[in-house]
This record gives sequence, structure tokens and C-alpha cells, in this order.
Amino acid sequence: MNKNLAKYLIDLGLLISFLGVTITGIIKFKSFLLLLGIQIDYALIPMEVISQIHDWAGLAMAILVLVHLILNWDWIVAVTKDIFLKEKIN
Repeated sequence: MNKNLAKYLIDLGLLISFLGVTITGIIKFKSFLLLLGIQIDYALIPMEVISQIHDWAGLAMAILVLVHLILNWDWIVAVTKDIFLKEKIN
């Protein structure tokens, strides 16, 4: 697989898992919704399913972040060196 395609798919997976974690996290965070003036009838929401989606999306996001870091490690090292070498020169 092309490395750029792999990075794109990893980033797409990160976006999807981020949205899953964020949306389910907001639903689970009753105090935050009340602060925003949003009231939800939690009796109508399958909170066990919401929690499972939240947990699995969080796990997927953690794995995808690690893969993202591995695929971009050379760039991270190069930029870090560039930043700290410029700091020493100045």
C-alpha cells in the first residue's frame, strides 16, 4: 500500500473515532449538557450502547494515534532536531 494512502486512511480513522468519542462523551456528560441548557431524557437513550461505543472508539483512537506516530516518526524527529538546533544557534 502507498504510504500516503495509509496515512490518509489512518487520519480518516482518527477523525471517525474522534467524532465517536466526542459525541458519546458529550452524551454521557450530563452536567455539561445541563450547563449548555440541553436536556435529554436519558430513559430513552441506551446508555450501555453509548458507553460501549465510547470505549471502543477510544481504544481505536489510541491505536490509530500510535500508528500515526510510527508512520510520521521520521518527520517528528527531523522537525524536533530542526527546532532545537535553531535554538542553540540563536
